[in-house]
Amino acid sequence: MSDEARLLSLRSQFPTLAKKTHLISHSLGAMPRRARDHVGAFLDQWEDDSIEAWSKHWLPMAETVGDLIAQVLGVPAGTVAVNQNVSTVQAMIASCFDFTAPRNRVVYTDMNFSTVDYVWQEQRRRGADVVVVPSDGVNAPMEALLAAIDERTLLVPVSHVMFRSSGVKDVRAIVSKAHAVGALVVLDTYQSAGTIPLALHDWDVDMACGGSVKWASGGPGCAYWYVNPKLRETLRPANTGWFGHARPFAFEPGPVTYADNRWRLFGGTPAIPALYSAKAGWELLVEAGVESIRKKSLRQTALLRELVRERGFKVNTPEKDAERGGTICFDFDGADVVSKALLAQDMLHDYRPRCGIRASPHYYTTDEELVRFVEAVDRARKA
Repeated sequence: MSDEARLLSLRSQFPTLAKKTHLISHSLGAMPRRARDHVGAFLDQWEDDSIEAWSKHWLPMAETVGDLIAQVLGVPAGTVAVNQNVSTVQAMIASCFDFTAPRNRVVYTDMNFSTVDYVWQEQRRRGADVVVVPSDGVNAPMEALLAAIDERTLLVPVSHVMFRSSGVKDVRAIVSKAHAVGALVVLDTYQSAGTIPLALHDWDVDMACGGSVKWASGGPGCAYWYVNPKLRETLRPANTGWFGHARPFAFEPGPVTYADNRWRLFGGTPAIPALYSAKAGWELLVEAGVESIRKKSLRQTALLRELVRERGFKVNTPEKDAERGGTICFDFDGADVVSKALLAQDMLHDYRPRCGIRASPHYYTTDEELVRFVEAVDRARKA
C-alpha cells in the first residue's frame, strides 16, 4: 500500500466525509469517529467515579494529551501544558514579563491572527513598545521582520503559517536573530501543527502555542503551551490559578508557590471534556505521521492551486513548497457570494476579507473532492 493510500484508508475514521466535502481543516478539522467514544468514556467516569475521577482519570488526561501534542511539535514529553484557547495562553505569556525599558519591545508581523494581535496591542498599557511589521498580505516579510528585532526586543510572537495566505515563516532565521540580541520567540503553530513537520526542540524555539480545532481534528477547548525546559522555571505567570501551585490540593493562602514542572503553566481548572475530544485527533495525527501528511499536502495544494489559477483567479498563497502551508487562498470578484452558495451545497471551506476563499485538503481528502469543489465554483459563478 502506498503512503497516500494508507492515509486515505483513514477516511473511515471521519463520518463527516461521507456527508460533506470537507476542505476546511484550516479552521475546523473533521470529527474523528473515536472522539465520540473518548467523550463517552469521560461521561462514564463522571457517572461511575464521581469526585474520584479527578485523580483517577481527568488530571492524568491533561498530561496524556499534552504528551501526544508534544510528539507532533517535536518536543520532549512533559513540556506541553494544555489550556482553553490561544488568547488565554498568549495573555498568560504576556503576564510573565514586565515591559521595562529599554528591553520592552514586542515585534511581530501584520499577518498574525487577530486574537494574538489584540493581546499584544493591549500590553501597551503595561509599557510594551509594540512594533508591527507590514507585509504584502501574502508573503512573510522576513527581511523587515529580522531587521526590526534588535537589542530593545523582549519578545517575538509570530505565526509559523499565516492564516490569511498560508505563507510560511523561516523559524530558524527568526530564532537565530532573536537569540543573538537576547529576545525570546513565541511561535504560533496553530496553522502548522499537523500539516507541517515540526522540530521545535531542535529549532531552539522558546515557546509555542496553538490548539486542537484545526488540522488536529480535536474540536474546540484544548489549546496548548510549550515552553523550552531551560526557560520554564524562570516564568512566573501573573495570570495564574490553583493548578499552577506546587500543592494545589493543600489550598494554601497566597502568594502562589509555582509548580516546578509544566503544571506551573496551567492556571485554573482544565477544560476536561475538551481533552477527551481532542485526544482522538492528536492520536490520529501521530498514527498518520506528519511527514507523510506534508508530502500529500504539497501535492494536493499544488493541484488545487493550478485548478484555480487556470480559471484566472488570483492566488493569495505563495507558490514555493517551502513557503506554503496546507491551504490555498484564492480570490475573484464575487467570491464572497460564491462562497455562500458553496456552503449551501455542503462544500465546506470559508471566505476571509483580504484573502478570498480558503480551501484545505488534508490527509483524508481525495483528488476527486478538489476537482468537484472547483467545478462547483464554476457553476456558482454562472448562476
